[in-house]
Amino acid sequence: MASKNYQVVIVARDETKAQDLIAEIIRVTDNPRVFYALADLSRRAEIQALAQRWQGPLHVLINNAAVTPRSRQETPDGIEMQFATNVLGYFWMAEAFAPILKQSAPARIVDVASYWAGGLDLTDLEFKRRAYSNGAAYRQSKQANRMLAAAWAERLNNDNISANVCHPGDVNSQLSQNLGFGGSQTADQGAITPVWLATTALGGQVTGKYFEDQHQVPCRFAADRAAVATLFRICQQYSHV
Repeated sequence: MASKNYQVVIVARDETKAQDLIAEIIRVTDNPRVFYALADLSRRAEIQALAQRWQGPLHVLINNAAVTPRSRQETPDGIEMQFATNVLGYFWMAEAFAPILKQSAPARIVDVASYWAGGLDLTDLEFKRRAYSNGAAYRQSKQANRMLAAAWAERLNNDNISANVCHPGDVNSQLSQNLGFGGSQTADQGAITPVWLATTALGGQVTGKYFEDQHQVPCRFAADRAAVATLFRICQQYSHV
């Protein structure tokens, strides 16, 4: 996004890492309009505070936060960490920034998910009953991302806001290493499809769709409208805990 001369705000938890990253992006892209904002995306209160601090328009919201702890962990608010970060973080960001996106329309939401998705249990989203594994929790979270993108697309369609979701590729990262399979692609390669959805005309013309390698792919999870609606209602309930 920075290389395409967009103004970019990166949300981070660690200020030192954020400062180092911003400096590197500016150096590589020669775009001085790259900034950071601090927030823990596993906590709704911090996301709400971030939205309240926001100044100016917002035309593209890219949700890409994810964690894959190898043992079951909970946030300070008592929510299982992967569900809170990977699923509710996306949901709360869309919820908090929807009014700003509407004011800035036309606008877009791009959610980064995965083709490695499935196993979602609407009765045990936090692995309180099931045995926890980070792979199972991750796959469930990515299924949820794909479902919720369809839900937001339906709700925001009349506001001139598109919402799409994509698989970024098999990126070699700490996250993929925690899952035990590494990855063969670079971060730059992993950014291609999300940035394509965020910046091309097509990304604003279609909504509620799932993409891999810049191609639309049918999503059986989003096709289950009853399950999508149930998941959305459950996420709404977490907004009122």
